[in-house]
Amino acid sequence: MSGIQQITNTVLMVRPVNFRMNEETAVNNYYQKKLIGMLPATIQVMALREFDALVERLKAAGVEVIVIEDTIEFNTPDSIFPNNWISFYQDGTVALYPMFAENRRKERREDVLDILEEKGFLIDNVIDYSSAEEEEIYLEGTGSLLLDRVHKNAYCALSPRSDEDLVIEFCEDFEYTPVLFTANQTVGEERLPIYHTNVMMGLAEDLAIVCLDSIDDKKEKKRLVKQLKENGKEILAISEGQVVHFAGNMLQVIGADDKRVMVMSAAAEKCLTKEQRNKIEKYSTIVSSPLSTIEACGGGSTRCMMAEVFLPRV
Repeated sequence: MSGIQQITNTVLMVRPVNFRMNEETAVNNYYQKKLIGMLPATIQVMALREFDALVERLKAAGVEVIVIEDTIEFNTPDSIFPNNWISFYQDGTVALYPMFAENRRKERREDVLDILEEKGFLIDNVIDYSSAEEEEIYLEGTGSLLLDRVHKNAYCALSPRSDEDLVIEFCEDFEYTPVLFTANQTVGEERLPIYHTNVMMGLAEDLAIVCLDSIDDKKEKKRLVKQLKENGKEILAISEGQVVHFAGNMLQVIGADDKRVMVMSAAAEKCLTKEQRNKIEKYSTIVSSPLSTIEACGGGSTRCMMAEVFLPRV
């Protein structure tokens, strides 16, 4: 493929060693659940099984998967979600991001860059935003930022983990135009911000999966729809109920023979209507895998587990 790519054939994934419900992220990730009566060791075993099965399904579809082994040295229960601390760009730039939870900051590992270079990827420049943590300002990678790499738009649902000023700084550095809004979910009697943009929205080459019902401000909703349509995206609207099943947390990648693949969890696929499924299959083959343990304890799904690698090869 020539020119700017929206999607890639290569993803980086981190194989967990200490997966569990992260108490530090649960304060504003309302999708996390405690699995009552289940031992931490059992949760880790189940999460590992789900992780390995997803990797196998991706490889079977022709996706290149770079698996990084997590280290027991750090207490990093969310290491399975690398897309929050690192992102990669076609010009050889790597961005590192400031993380809301203190125990997630230990996920940033320099050896990951070494491994990529050993595999023949070119890293020219590292832009590190992580010092913003000292001011309690956060921007959690492609969890916070949904990047239309072709049209240079950065979509972001503002939340305690997605700071407006830092989004603007990122956009200045990478020459993107920010598209900002607030996406909410109902928690008890309240409407509270959804913690990450990529839970309620996904961007593919020709399709935008988005929960418009979560955007309470009508002007923001209208502006978002207008921008997506201007960029040639067909909009697939999902409900707030489907967001709970992680239907917004999909990722389109390139599989064997340049085929488009939409990766999602089994729960996400199950909650789709026939019409929604047809819309996705117009552009991609669906690949799904069961992730019930990871989704319950981690409050994230397939898209969070994959950091897309766009780096050039040496």
